[in-house]
Amino acid sequence: MSGTSLRFATARDREILRLAVPAFGALVAEPLFLLSDSAIVGHLGTAQLGGLGVAGQALSTLVYLCVFLAYGTTAGVARRVGAGDVPAALRQGVDGMWLALAIGAVLVAVGWPLVPLIVAAFGASPEVAPFAETYLRVSLAGIPSMLLVLAGTGVLRGLQDTRTPLLVSVAAFSVNLLLNVLFVLVLDGGIAGSAWGTVLAQTGSAAVYATVMLRAARRHGAPVGPDVAGLRTAATAGAGLLARTAALRVVLIAGTSIAARMGNTEIAAYQVGFQVWALLAFALDAIAIAGQAITGRHLGAADLVETRAVTRRMVGWGVACGVVFGLGILAVRPWLPALFTSDGDVRHLLLATLLVVAVLQPVAGVVFVLDGILIGAGDGAYLAATTFVATAVFLPAAVVLYRAEAGLVGLWTAIGLWMLTRMLTLGLRARGDRWMVTGAVR
Repeated sequence: MSGTSLRFATARDREILRLAVPAFGALVAEPLFLLSDSAIVGHLGTAQLGGLGVAGQALSTLVYLCVFLAYGTTAGVARRVGAGDVPAALRQGVDGMWLALAIGAVLVAVGWPLVPLIVAAFGASPEVAPFAETYLRVSLAGIPSMLLVLAGTGVLRGLQDTRTPLLVSVAAFSVNLLLNVLFVLVLDGGIAGSAWGTVLAQTGSAAVYATVMLRAARRHGAPVGPDVAGLRTAATAGAGLLARTAALRVVLIAGTSIAARMGNTEIAAYQVGFQVWALLAFALDAIAIAGQAITGRHLGAADLVETRAVTRRMVGWGVACGVVFGLGILAVRPWLPALFTSDGDVRHLLLATLLVVAVLQPVAGVVFVLDGILIGAGDGAYLAATTFVATAVFLPAAVVLYRAEAGLVGLWTAIGLWMLTRMLTLGLRARGDRWMVTGAVR
């Protein structure tokens, strides 16, 4: 019996890694778009680089809020796959991609005349604003493609394929880098050339996903035209995830705002600490993505026993990775600040910050994995409600600790309370059975 259990456990581990490792690669590849743009635009001047930073923040916010196009599609498609109805899974995936195009078109139409206001809202200086507006105007043309890529990625994840999104992401990054070099450094296209290079790379990615979907739909006899009922279902399914994501974004914005009010030294140390946190979050989010795909498939197949077993296993992976990451931070902590700054005060604050970040990693492991599992189960309403609860815990705690002059450690303590609240609410849900709704449709 023990040998059999071990084999089953090994099979689950291999399935998790088969999905999580390529997903991690794709997640890391995405931020490289703006990073490569920054490296090239930086040669144009400080104002141009600042303009890219402002426009990049605006674009990142839009994409972050629309991530439900990937997550909701993954859950819905995986359920259909688990139920053995691949044509219906592809039909639902097509609906998600049409929804992405519709949202993208609306954002372009609404965003174009508001570009100056958006740039002003991000606090761009008079020197930076013209470059930010130029980059944002051009980049808006790529929004439909960006959202189509999100939806297409969600479809393939639901089909239990995370390798294709990895290959597309790597190829798109490479094309983006080459086009930016050509348009900016060779053809002297300025910051607009950089934006056009990125738009073309994103459009190419969207075309690849559309081609893959059309071929799969044709192979399985699934319709590919827009369906009003399907679009309505896709939009409804994403409402809870949109609310959840908005609540998460409030915490991220509030954290940065509070750190900025503490002073230049504090905001510098906070940004470095947060980037360390974000980098490790990519690895944990990869397990969460595996959780979305696997959970949806097992629930679609009405296999509650395996759903529960895989949930326990993935939570174990989350905790183990969190412990390893925490120990890793502690190991490099004495030397890490020197890689980012020569300012002694910033280094001192960063040393204290990294202690809290390290301690929180096992908690983050549980939170990210359970979040992904419940997304895979289509439990968006519960996720939205409990994320609002966690945000309601964070905001007053952060303000109180700020006024008590607890510094960055106080701010990260508030983030810790936020994470603990999320772990408690997600853990209570996962221990019960109400989230395990079986069938091809939740």
